[in-house]
Amino acid sequence: MTLTTVERYNPRVEELRWQKAWEDEQSFVVSNEDPRERYYVLEMFPYPSGRIHMGHVRNYAMGDVLARYKRARGFNVLHPMGWDAFGLPAENAAKQTGSHPKTWTYGNIDAMRRQLKGMGLSFDWTREFATCDVDYYHRQQMLFLDFLEAGLVARKKSKVNWDPVDETVLANEQVIDGRGWRSGVIVEQRELTQWFLKISDYSEDLLTAIDGLEGWPEKVRTMQRNWIGKSEGLAFEFGLKGAPAGFDRLPVFTTRPDTMRGPTFAAIAADHPLAKALAADSKAVAEFIELCHQIGTSQAEIDTAEKMGFDTGIRVTHPADPGWELPLYIANFVLMDYGTGAIIGCPAHDQRDLDFARKYGLPVIDVYVPADTGEQVGDVAYVPPKTQTVRYVQWFGEAGELTIQQAMAETLALFEKNGWGRAQTQYRLRDWGISRQRYWGCPIPVIHCEEHGAVPVPVADLPVKLPDDVTFDRSGNPLDHHPTWKHVACPVCGKPARRETDTMDTFVDSSWYFARFTAPHADEPTIPGVADSWLPVDQYIGGVEHAILHLLYSRFFTRAMHKTHHLGMDEPFKGMFTQGMVVHETYKDLNGDWMLPADVTLEGIGEARRAVQTTTGAPVEIGAIEKMSKSKKNVVDPDEIVRTYGSDTARWFMLSDSPPERDVQWTEAGIEGASRFQQRVWRLVNEAIELGGLPSTGDTSSADIEAVRKLVHRAVKTIGDDIEGLRFNRGVAQIYELTNGLVKFAATLEAAPTANGAAALREAVEMLVQVITPMMPHLGESCWALLGKAGMVTDAGWPEIDSALLVDSSVVIAVQVNGKRRDEITLPIGAAREHIEREVLSLDAIARMLDGKAPKKIIIVPDRIVNVVI
Repeated sequence: MTLTTVERYNPRVEELRWQKAWEDEQSFVVSNEDPRERYYVLEMFPYPSGRIHMGHVRNYAMGDVLARYKRARGFNVLHPMGWDAFGLPAENAAKQTGSHPKTWTYGNIDAMRRQLKGMGLSFDWTREFATCDVDYYHRQQMLFLDFLEAGLVARKKSKVNWDPVDETVLANEQVIDGRGWRSGVIVEQRELTQWFLKISDYSEDLLTAIDGLEGWPEKVRTMQRNWIGKSEGLAFEFGLKGAPAGFDRLPVFTTRPDTMRGPTFAAIAADHPLAKALAADSKAVAEFIELCHQIGTSQAEIDTAEKMGFDTGIRVTHPADPGWELPLYIANFVLMDYGTGAIIGCPAHDQRDLDFARKYGLPVIDVYVPADTGEQVGDVAYVPPKTQTVRYVQWFGEAGELTIQQAMAETLALFEKNGWGRAQTQYRLRDWGISRQRYWGCPIPVIHCEEHGAVPVPVADLPVKLPDDVTFDRSGNPLDHHPTWKHVACPVCGKPARRETDTMDTFVDSSWYFARFTAPHADEPTIPGVADSWLPVDQYIGGVEHAILHLLYSRFFTRAMHKTHHLGMDEPFKGMFTQGMVVHETYKDLNGDWMLPADVTLEGIGEARRAVQTTTGAPVEIGAIEKMSKSKKNVVDPDEIVRTYGSDTARWFMLSDSPPERDVQWTEAGIEGASRFQQRVWRLVNEAIELGGLPSTGDTSSADIEAVRKLVHRAVKTIGDDIEGLRFNRGVAQIYELTNGLVKFAATLEAAPTANGAAALREAVEMLVQVITPMMPHLGESCWALLGKAGMVTDAGWPEIDSALLVDSSVVIAVQVNGKRRDEITLPIGAAREHIEREVLSLDAIARMLDGKAPKKIIIVPDRIVNVVI
């Protein structure tokens, strides 16, 4: 019997249909009054650049699968969306196009919202906000004032990276080879009075709490630990000889107190107060300091730059031996914002110090040598693990064999006993400077009065709104140039004063948005009881590039909001997942120019594979597989994919092709395969319906029906477990296997239709539709409607599993003769020994080998293997 040809599934029609249905029914609108158990899934919200990219598709598809699954399991699921909308790109766009940052930003938001809605994502759009909304940054200003009152805000001078063209502070990460990442000009080092959030007060708390973040990837926890950078060591002071007036001691911190018998020089940072004092009287010192400032400020740039030093002529004296004098250098690799801005140089046991010593002809003293060889240092510093036993040849007592840890402890004790120094703990983490000299950011709610200093804006006068009538026809901060906005009366004395024209670092905006989503229209930043009922976020999903600063700042903000009674917890995210990137081949034409994949046609396979220009047939060079980027044009337009294949297909491919934590390579073959599978499911549902209406020509065996039911119930269990564990590719593989099994079963029914077989297939197909819906929600709804089910599958819940079908009643075990496999047999699980022996000895292969003789022994490993010894 041949079934009717099925009309193809049309995603362009069906997806719009169900998106409208979900919106009309407000299917994903969440109520804070819902009594069901809560689950909060959140993907990092995007910057509104104007277009979504395939990385967005992957990120939001993952979160959506989890949100839909949890909703199907009966949870009240919060799955919101917003926009990280402040920042310098909007100002640059305003300069280039003549538009206003607000117009540019909200236009981009409108475009990206349409794109995301076309993905069929189960967001509660009623909670949507942008960080540039006055309503949002009003509450952020309230938080700032609360933090200020709680002692979590400081205003102080600080060295900053200053871009003289953009006239703004740059983060270290925005300085590349000593130049501004946008302007390309040499960055200057300036001291500016800045606003800081006192994150360093929480260094130890933020560090120790990492151990409790069990739902975070270990690599992310390690990155956080390293950034906080706890160091334990020795604090001491060098004496100074020949230094300017007012400088008689030089405080130093070292993590290697055991090397205090091996320093051959000392060095200070270019921004150290002593260096500045020397520069005031020496042009040569001033020029060297300026040279240091041009190298770059990031740790990576400093570590890789050529080591440079300037001999100040000053000598330092060793704390344990005043007669031991060392030269004092200004060095480009010493940082003022770590420790004291001064170091000891022990070349034998630090490669950086060794390179410096060799360059400037300084001595190298081996404090210790390998215990087995005694080999002295050459061109490579000797830095063994701290647990390794070494032979100390320079020591504060008798030389001998010790581990480095033991030597460090003994040195610390000796220095403290003699008053030469003390044990001390340092952290790499520094207070968070949030001042930015930009217009498009949250205004800092402070007024500067000559008489009363920095005065907080009264809460009743909030929000401090950004003025719309700004111009970008000159460099610098438009708020500084505005003729009226910054002029205001002092809230204390009423005299003329000026507003703070710095705006907040955009990292502030994204450090608490997850809490605002719990009550996005509240008059206060949060409704504490509501926020506490949702937080911490059960599953947070985003790129690993945000694993340090964003997550660390969010952890601090949660603690600060706890202290100021906006939240009742310290950690924002219970589960953290960092997805891999979307990558694609790169292509170049004969001129070496990058080409879009859409303009390239691929031919052949394997070694014969080649690429040509679609329009001209000219050869194209196939390059490396790299992260999709506009600069290399190896991007795929999500809109084009949705128009051609539908959003479900794009989602399915993103979920199926690779483990979610790894990169996924976009291929045309992959998306076409996903589209074919979509059609296969559609045909299977149609066949199940048609088979149910055919007259029976026989009766499907109960064993076959039980096998089908076992297949589907076990698949439902496994798929649910895989989604819970964010193993989406494995869940997809299980759905493929389930579908293949049901297609085979349908084929047997087509040959001989039966009522009970059709009923079993119908039940299985309904469950298939339910489990496929989180991944292909539009297809799921269309199939559910085709099956004649009431309501939408979105509201149908997860299939109920019959636990009895998850347990095998029999097992296939191998049968060996003298240790070699000869046959296999199916037996009831837990069968008695007598039954096993009887069945095994009745096997033809075993009987032939025994040839009528009795076995010497039968060894049975229950439910696993039988070995007959003859």
